Amino acid sequence: MSVKTEVLRLLEANREKDLSGQELADYLGVSRVAVWKAVKSLKEEGYHVEAANNRGYRLLNDSDILSAEGIRLGLDNSYKDRQILVYKSVDSTNQEVKRLALGGAEEGLVVLAEQQTGGKGRRGRSFFSPPGCGIYMSVLFRPGDEKSRNAVLLTTAASVAVCRGIRCVLQEEPEIKWVNDVYFRGKKVCGILTEAVSDVESGKIDTVVIGIGVNYRAPENGVPEEIREIMGFVCEGDAPLPRNSLAAAILNELYRLYEGLEERTYMEDYRKWSNVIGREVRFTTAVDLDDETQWKYGTAVDIDRDGGLVVQMRDGGEMVLRTGEVTLRVNDVDKEIVCRNEGVYGRDI
Repeated sequence: MSVKTEVLRLLEANREKDLSGQELADYLGVSRVAVWKAVKSLKEEGYHVEAANNRGYRLLNDSDILSAEGIRLGLDNSYKDRQILVYKSVDSTNQEVKRLALGGAEEGLVVLAEQQTGGKGRRGRSFFSPPGCGIYMSVLFRPGDEKSRNAVLLTTAASVAVCRGIRCVLQEEPEIKWVNDVYFRGKKVCGILTEAVSDVESGKIDTVVIGIGVNYRAPENGVPEEIREIMGFVCEGDAPLPRNSLAAAILNELYRLYEGLEERTYMEDYRKWSNVIGREVRFTTAVDLDDETQWKYGTAVDIDRDGGLVVQMRDGGEMVLRTGEVTLRVNDVDKEIVCRNEGVYGRDI
């Protein structure tokens, strides 16, 4: 590791504590000048490092830059060796992970970015990804035969991982809008996009990429008008917490859930946090969302062990949705909020 990386690791591990230049130099086996240059470089990158005579250096709590060093501090010991890459800007973290997967990247790889210029959701929709305001990250998995048969459950598991991460860091209860949107304090704070890549010869799933986009804080320039009503932020109105802490909490949960994916132990939490069960829904499984004849009505009554939404139809019948578009009627403002099933989408290479 470079001196700068090592200095950042030590500062992250001792936030708001003073570390003298000599202490850092002795610990790393380098000169004080090398430490000074490393700190200077970190400041130029935007880290809030305070330097004072006779005290040394300290990383302030209001310094909130995503870093592999900061995230790794919060990971369980069994996950600390996972590769973590952080970019200032990337077209899409999902796309970057798929590119790295083609080059042989190992399972567990995490890619994060301060900004996405081409963040995406289902059906080609864009994902609003302003710089320095969110946690935009994607994780690579290479499921074997057994796990690949349950790959569709990864979106469900990822939703639970995000909720558990929020609960761990903020001690508040989130909600899940089937199948992959996480709500917090009544507004959407996270979307999840899971993409599968199949081997063209075997037809089996080769890799699965889980993209998680968390709206962490509001951008100074505001948000687009079309999503202003429903878009929420994890730290809205609160003292900011380092994004690295929440990213690590989510990753810990996601890795654990992946290891026991087939056991489906997370489904209890998925149902508990659902804000769909017991409510009237309007839904369609058609490709053309503008075709009003394809929309149906019913009441969401359960979520089955495979993550399917069980709907009691108005005519007394029952349907289980595996994919589709679902809307909820919000009585107090008489409008619809769209819940999108990002699903798992295969692509041969």
